[in-house]
Amino acid sequence: MTNDSVLTIGLLWHSTNSDNLGIGALTASQIVILEEVAADLNVKLKFKILGWRDPEPSYIKGDNIEVVPMRARDLLSPSGLWSSARSCDLILDISAGDSFADIYGRQRFLYNIIAKTNVIASWRPLILSPQTIGPFQRWWTRLLATVAMRGAKKVVTRDKLSSDYLRELGLADRLIESTDVAMRLPYELPAPREDGNVRVGLNVSGLLFNGGYSQDNMFALSADYAAVIHALCEYFTNQPGVELHLLGHVNSHNHEVEDDYRVAEKLAAKYPSAVLAPRFESPSDAKTYIATMDFFAGARMHACIAAFSSGVPVLSMAYSRKFAGLFGTLGYDHLADCKAQTTEEIVEAVTSAFERREELKVDVENAFQEAERKLVHYQDYLREVMENTKRTA
Repeated sequence: MTNDSVLTIGLLWHSTNSDNLGIGALTASQIVILEEVAADLNVKLKFKILGWRDPEPSYIKGDNIEVVPMRARDLLSPSGLWSSARSCDLILDISAGDSFADIYGRQRFLYNIIAKTNVIASWRPLILSPQTIGPFQRWWTRLLATVAMRGAKKVVTRDKLSSDYLRELGLADRLIESTDVAMRLPYELPAPREDGNVRVGLNVSGLLFNGGYSQDNMFALSADYAAVIHALCEYFTNQPGVELHLLGHVNSHNHEVEDDYRVAEKLAAKYPSAVLAPRFESPSDAKTYIATMDFFAGARMHACIAAFSSGVPVLSMAYSRKFAGLFGTLGYDHLADCKAQTTEEIVEAVTSAFERREELKVDVENAFQEAERKLVHYQDYLREVMENTKRTA
């Protein structure tokens, strides 16, 4: 580093243009948090975004942001990720929030392991930013993950379940528990409304609706997710004074199986009184829209976080332990479990939560205060590391 007032931060497995607005939300929020810490330290930051190549235009821009798109071969070449890591003072790896696990398949797991190994081999400090850790269901994935995490300075979890899992793996000395950085995603406060309608936001996961990447109930859901969505559309479109909004949080032009918008579009055609939300141009645009809802339900976790962190009563429809882990750690236990409950039970859970939305709103406000408190743990650690890096560089 040539100037002790400038630090170059590598943001691994982040994205400025992902179709998955949840990943974009993590990136935008991470930058906001880092810039706040840097301002306290009188340090200027440069960011290198290290993630997969994506053809979409960037929705996160700045003069101090450089995108270094990767291909699979860059994980194995000395001129690829290893070289990029060497040019940074510090690497923050967020694993796209929940990808440091083996439930998404062997390939994604190995990409994560190889990337972390590259950074460790570059002799640059590696911090695993707030994320879900695991599960690692096979002995060899558990072993490789444990070795990789031992090479990190710290592993910051976003939930108690992940923290307990780290302790089981013998990694308590690496642990800090925080919460999801997307709690800090900027958005515009909604204007007051006087139309008297109750707005219900329903986020439809294209991935679950289509049966996962394998299209054969990849996530082993006990409920028929498509049937749940149709039942909820029927219910809300037949409620007097209720305005149902169908919205996507993953808008993929290239991978139809993942695309929320195409499913929402088909549902809007079947239920013409429903409002089809636009394809959002950025994570903050999505959060600004979600903030106008009076109640929200969804199966994309960052759509639910957008509702939660803007004060909207929300019920998540979970397909992995990351939902219960994140929200449960904050004391917000309103959840439907698509892996344990029946179709009818999930529909009942959503409609019951809607009827109790004023109660949920109070719980959201209290739990969000806990989220803010937990984020301070992460910020304080970043301040310590950045101050030490500035002093020794």
